[in-house]
Amino acid sequence: MHPLFLNGPVQNGPFTFQTKPGKAVGIRLAAALNAILGSPPTPHLWNTVTLDGDLRHRTANDGPITRTAFEARLIAAKYPPDPQPAAGTMTDTDPEVAALALEMIEENLRAGTLVISRETVPTCRSCCHMTGRGSHACRACGSTEIHDRTARHLVAELAKDRPVLDRTDIHSSHRAQPKHLQNTASSISSRLIISRTRDHGIDLAPLGLSGLVLDPRVGVHATVLAAARRHQADTAVMTITQNAANHIAAHGQHFREHHGTRLKYALHGRLPYDHTAGLQPVYEAYRATAATQRTFETWFLPLFSLKEKSRTRPEQLPQLFKHFMRARRARPSVPGPAESAAIRQAVARGGTDWITSRYLLATALATPSWHMLVEAVDQRTMGRAAL
Repeated sequence: MHPLFLNGPVQNGPFTFQTKPGKAVGIRLAAALNAILGSPPTPHLWNTVTLDGDLRHRTANDGPITRTAFEARLIAAKYPPDPQPAAGTMTDTDPEVAALALEMIEENLRAGTLVISRETVPTCRSCCHMTGRGSHACRACGSTEIHDRTARHLVAELAKDRPVLDRTDIHSSHRAQPKHLQNTASSISSRLIISRTRDHGIDLAPLGLSGLVLDPRVGVHATVLAAARRHQADTAVMTITQNAANHIAAHGQHFREHHGTRLKYALHGRLPYDHTAGLQPVYEAYRATAATQRTFETWFLPLFSLKEKSRTRPEQLPQLFKHFMRARRARPSVPGPAESAAIRQAVARGGTDWITSRYLLATALATPSWHMLVEAVDQRTMGRAAL
């Protein structure tokens, strides 16, 4: 069975995809890869358990509104003028995510990889928010009255017989593994407190930890696995930057596999969307329509970020657009079955060389499932241009 690609849950903040297109790279990359494999659309995943979200909700001036409704409103506002996602959205506090997370926690508690123990942590005297070591003021209320407080917490004991992140956790066919990421992800305490003080989150009260929620770095893994379980996938691949993977990998060590479903990371780089305006002379030289420009920026560039795993440099953009246009113009009327199968196999095993092959990219562009995705992008752009 092919892997199912899902975006690393996007942190829900005050932005839109029109103003911050880089925030949608993981979503667009997952959609493109699933289309190649013929997989159905997947929900867009969102991370709503944040201190910033707590503060925004507390200071909201739009009348009484539940936190769930508040987050849903923010998420819905991200998409226009594009339509809402065909498969909907899923957040890290949805009921099916919470149920799965608690199920995994209970299994890990029985296995001894998680424990509930008394821990001493820096805590704000005014609001009881866990502040972390080295904090000079509480980020939740601003108080400087910080003291050590001992209370019961959920703690993860990292495995001693395997690294935090090894090659089997990365969806890649390349022999060169991200050794720097593997090393930095392992440079962390062997015991992690994974209960947190937040206004919003997966409530740990059923475990006897009233007033605490699950660490969102664990919750994002449960969100991806819940979406994969909805689609009955046995391998879920989370599209994520190396920096984000480094931030969450240790917290996800005991939450990357559950009842036959395995979670892996597909690493992608950052894209220089702030510099795409400089492509205008190239667009004009190729007489590229608005639809073609959008397809390149929101469809091909996310795919290229899978190959350029650190970042794409601004000076690469003109040549990348030329490559894209040459492949677009070379599309066969009927894709060769052997070539299409080779591309699907590459995607399934994490290969990326086909993206920079004009011949293979042209073949992929002519593949019905992928061609339909590109047409959908083009039609949305053409529709807006007509308004």
